Amino acid sequence: MSIENTQKAYDKWSEQYDTNVNKTRDLEAMALRQILADQSFDSILEIGCGTGKNSQWLITRTKKLIGADLSAEMLAKAKEKLSGREATFIQADITQDWNFTSDKFDLITFSLVLEHIENLDFIFREVSQKLSGSGKVYLGELHPFKQYSGSKARFETEEGQTIVPCYIHNVSDFTESASKYGLKIEEVREFFDEDDRTKVPRILALVFGKG
Repeated sequence: MSIENTQKAYDKWSEQYDTNVNKTRDLEAMALRQILADQSFDSILEIGCGTGKNSQWLITRTKKLIGADLSAEMLAKAKEKLSGREATFIQADITQDWNFTSDKFDLITFSLVLEHIENLDFIFREVSQKLSGSGKVYLGELHPFKQYSGSKARFETEEGQTIVPCYIHNVSDFTESASKYGLKIEEVREFFDEDDRTKVPRILALVFGKG
């Protein structure tokens, strides 16, 4: 699976990403807001900012927001939404060295990103280098239980269905990879459709801190 295919898919998806029915997008946005409610940060790095769906809320919780995304078309939407705000948006491939910023951050967020990344160790290594001493990491991902049942990032166009390349990561994959780089799990939460806990959870949310 190539990162170029993921980029092309999200460039195409940007045309309808904010308007199509998407339970995963909406529930992850709710998860982020619930988990980070009543917290503020001097600086936030938002990985996979997309069209700015979470950026609009994160900017109210920080003095400085940098959003990074692989898709130029997604970033264009985010820039429109936050025009005039203290936010910077950068096109970046996070599977390469994170030289797109030299800063350290109090919070680094990932929203529906890491299912598209094969090598978690590289990501957590880069995170550990960009995180401040008391910084936190928030991950909101499609739950692996959903992936086991065949759920994937996908969308429809007039040309047919597009499925975005993805990988399955178990909960332990996240925690073990993070621990290699001094990040300790602080919170694990699962979010369900209609809050029905008798069904498979849709979103896995994790918070890590520097140990």
